[in-house]
Amino acid sequence: MEARYYTAEEGHAVRCNLCPHNCLLKEGQAGLCKVRKNNDGILLSENYGKVCSLHLDPIEKKPLYHYYPGRNILSVGSVGCNLHCRFCQNWEISQSSVKDYPYLKEYTPEKIVSLATSEEDNIGIAYTYNEPTVWYEFMKDIAEKANSEGLKNVMVTNGFINPEPLKELITVMHAFSVDLKAFTETFYKQLTSSSLAPVLESLKTIRASGRHLEITNLLIPGENDDEKDFRSMMEWIRDELGPDTVLHISRFFPTYKLDHNATPESLLHRFYTIAREYLHYVYLGNVSSDKGRDTTCPKCGHVLISRSGYRTKITGLDEMACCDKCREQTPVFIAGG
Repeated sequence: MEARYYTAEEGHAVRCNLCPHNCLLKEGQAGLCKVRKNNDGILLSENYGKVCSLHLDPIEKKPLYHYYPGRNILSVGSVGCNLHCRFCQNWEISQSSVKDYPYLKEYTPEKIVSLATSEEDNIGIAYTYNEPTVWYEFMKDIAEKANSEGLKNVMVTNGFINPEPLKELITVMHAFSVDLKAFTETFYKQLTSSSLAPVLESLKTIRASGRHLEITNLLIPGENDDEKDFRSMMEWIRDELGPDTVLHISRFFPTYKLDHNATPESLLHRFYTIAREYLHYVYLGNVSSDKGRDTTCPKCGHVLISRSGYRTKITGLDEMACCDKCREQTPVFIAGG
């Protein structure tokens, strides 16, 4: 499939304009993502229709806690990524090309939408597992067909995408789960081979669009656990995106090229408390304790949604997502709301 968002350069070279790397590719070269390749002056999306995983998941796994809680979503992923995170939990697929991953299966957009509509209690399709930006064309084709069937589209992304393709994508997406990995350019450069500024711009663009947005931050000991930097990130989220922005602080476990110790739960609890000084809705992920699981009303403290693992129960919201104790409106999408 011919890719979108590229320009022809001299000598059959092409420049990919999909993400901020803006890779300049000579004949036969692939981009940093490993899946967008120059073939005789035409940029090809080599992973179009190539699926590594297709599974029905609880929406909370994305993680999305305020978007149809308790419902399921069909999750689809491919191979490749435009970041090279040293701590990637899905590195087997994200750091692989099409030819190097032998387990890919062929799917058409029509087939994936058909599977989504046939699943019971399924709200739509999530583009996840690897970075969906690098299979932009396949994702957008699926999303357009899903929209015509009344399905919801959810993008789970690192946010490292150029403004024009993101704005086009927003027209077919309903919700975004964005991984804000840290709040320093040094971290992004050294641990992900990318940069922070474009991710911040993506977050502002998504928020301004009115699409549902939740943010995940993986807390890594010794790398992005400086309290001053974390407070700066919380201030930025509050001031630029709003205090109702949903934040998930997730526990790191050693993987891929980063063998640091797992994040102490005490550190997660401390940063959770800090985040609650700035934001109304903060959650903890990959932890054994119950802290940071439930959704509570920021006005009266009433439990609105209770969670145990991926078992979710709406306990304190009416059909319009208002607290049934104090009537405070809550930014939660629920069936019938």
